[in-house]
Amino acid sequence: MTGKELQEELTWEFPHIGKKAPQQVEQAAKFCEGYKQFLNQGKTERECVKAAVEMLKKAGYTPFDEGRTYQPGEKAYYVNREKAIIATTFGSHPVREGVRLNGAHIDSPRLDLKPNPMYEKDDIALFKTHYYGGIRKYQWATVPLAMHGVMIKKSGEMVELNLGENPDDPVFCVTDLLPHLSAEQNERKLKDGIKGEELNIVIGSIPYVDDEKLKEPVKLMALKLLNERYGITESDFMRAEIEFVPAQKACDVGLDRSLVGSYGQDDRVCAYTALMAEIDTKAPDYTTVTILTDKEEIGSEGNTGLNSNYVRDYVTYLAEMEGSNPKEVFRNSICLSSDVNAAFDPTFSSVYDPRNSSYINKGCVLTKYTGARGKSGSSDASAELMAKVIAMMDKEGVYWQIGELGAVDAGGGGTIAKFVASMNIDVVDLGVPILSMHAPFELASKLDVWNTYLAFKAFYKN
Repeated sequence: MTGKELQEELTWEFPHIGKKAPQQVEQAAKFCEGYKQFLNQGKTERECVKAAVEMLKKAGYTPFDEGRTYQPGEKAYYVNREKAIIATTFGSHPVREGVRLNGAHIDSPRLDLKPNPMYEKDDIALFKTHYYGGIRKYQWATVPLAMHGVMIKKSGEMVELNLGENPDDPVFCVTDLLPHLSAEQNERKLKDGIKGEELNIVIGSIPYVDDEKLKEPVKLMALKLLNERYGITESDFMRAEIEFVPAQKACDVGLDRSLVGSYGQDDRVCAYTALMAEIDTKAPDYTTVTILTDKEEIGSEGNTGLNSNYVRDYVTYLAEMEGSNPKEVFRNSICLSSDVNAAFDPTFSSVYDPRNSSYINKGCVLTKYTGARGKSGSSDASAELMAKVIAMMDKEGVYWQIGELGAVDAGGGGTIAKFVASMNIDVVDLGVPILSMHAPFELASKLDVWNTYLAFKAFYKN
């Protein structure tokens, strides 16, 4: 055997899909047209759930009923408090043999309004915000923003707010200093370039004018306009969930249109691919449990996050339907914690380990463990599980790669995996490599999006 032959037999390199399978370029581009529509339609967790329900109903899913028995191939969905959703296709195997869980999150970093947000200063009306999730605060200044959310009026009526998305809508923004006057600001550390209490959103500058001398007339004019549009008053903000997100639409990036650029791809890219794989699953051996969950960006807390019992309860219902022990179902199940990873960025290569990073256009990325530094806060997938998931993808011709979240001491992060593992379920992270993760505008390779969908289909099939 020659050295070259031995090298081919014993070494491994993840291929560029565009070189290895150029026919996928067109397939991926076509698939991502629907993905971009989903990103535009669902910029908050509530909107993602609403979009998912529409897609599931169209595909023949019905609301989940724990009091009935389902036959193989039937499809159902369950909504948790309008901010998380589970979809299921019932399999031919009894659930005591385990189910196939796939969990992605649909919350993304953003600017939330404080409970009492509205004020006027020096003839400008503004909103006070409290940022949500891990953002680099300076990135959110001077970016056109849209207002999304819900508000419960004193009467009990719910009002949905969506302003800044249509071409004729106004947008909003956080201001920043001009370079001519930023000498003192320039001395700040980058993380404090814009501070949390400086993330104030401009909402108006024209006063309400009448014969009386009014206090805060610009704020009053803004309230008047909101009241005319939505019928709300200032006190209603205390019964609201209002989120400000980038107004930018999802679009193609690059001369070759190979990338999708958009807000919220962490982790709606995995949510969409998981949802499409779920819908396209027709007669699985194992019952599927596709989870689009909330609150991952702040530690999966609350009753719509994975650090709660709603998924455990759902699987328990599945077990009880056939008279099985839920503990047996958990023990025999497998879960993909479907979340993104940091794609290698050649501009900032020093914070990556090139041999253990994911790269755009090389497929979905398996992340054996996340966590920080010494794997703190991580669920570390076993060799047996890695072998099982890799075999599924190889069998179906899926392009995949292995990646860590940066160099060992550079930082780190977590996913829902550890919360799934706490239910005694085997779990591993699988998702899409992302450039500029958590920024108002993130990049994902269309080829990687396509192969993540194929990976989820393989997972449900095998």
